[in-house]
Amino acid sequence: MNTPVRRAVFLRIGVFALLACILVAAFVLVGTGQAHAAPIDPVPPTDPTNPDGGGLSIEINGPNGAPSSAIVTLIGITLLSIAPSLLLMMTSFTKIFVVLAMARNALGLPSIPPNQVLAGLALFLSLFIMAPVIADINTLAVQPYLDGTMTVTQAIDAASEPLRAFMLSNTREEDLALMTRVSGADNPDSASDVPMLTLIPSFMISELRAAFIIGFVIFVPFLVIDLVVSSALMSMGMMMLPPVMISLPFKILLFVLVDGWALIITSLVTSYQGGG
Repeated sequence: MNTPVRRAVFLRIGVFALLACILVAAFVLVGTGQAHAAPIDPVPPTDPTNPDGGGLSIEINGPNGAPSSAIVTLIGITLLSIAPSLLLMMTSFTKIFVVLAMARNALGLPSIPPNQVLAGLALFLSLFIMAPVIADINTLAVQPYLDGTMTVTQAIDAASEPLRAFMLSNTREEDLALMTRVSGADNPDSASDVPMLTLIPSFMISELRAAFIIGFVIFVPFLVIDLVVSSALMSMGMMMLPPVMISLPFKILLFVLVDGWALIITSLVTSYQGGG
């Protein structure tokens, strides 16, 4: 077979192979298009009130109706986050801390005891004073909620009653009338009708007023000592000597002799036992 004939045979074989590849590719593309074009029936949605077992569900209550441990932990973390605000606005902490700070300033010791010591003393005195209220909250609200016999809303309402009674017994009617008049609301028919948004600032104003009254009583004897020492120094011509250096030991001695810390703490505790 000569060379031109051989080339013609190879050319025909190549053309047939190319046509075969084109046909195979066409069949593959057509089959793929049909597969994508085939309709797929959508899956019906799952009823949220009756899950089919394949979804995610969160159990709020346990098997006996009590709240689950995760919910109790979440509520505890939430209460811890707002505990400083509750401590300042709804307990005796603010009044105690202000009185202790004013006693420190009356002695002429602006940084002794430090603020951390005063805050710790005020905190534990507040826990001592608020112990009956905390016990009532635990009995009326916390334990029934943990037992599953009370909802969250009912527990909050039950817990607010002891706090409301404590704040009302230590709030002046003048301060309640002031906040009611400022808010533009009608006068409540009884103490139980006073809203918490009015009661809380009224309670804080009454606490600050009582704290300043106690602080004034504490300042008076130390002011007398300062006046006596200043007059003595002026009469002796020792005007360049700071009177504080001479009066400070006498004020500390007087405070220790009369057992000042015991007197202040006793007056603070009895002020709440007497209802204000």
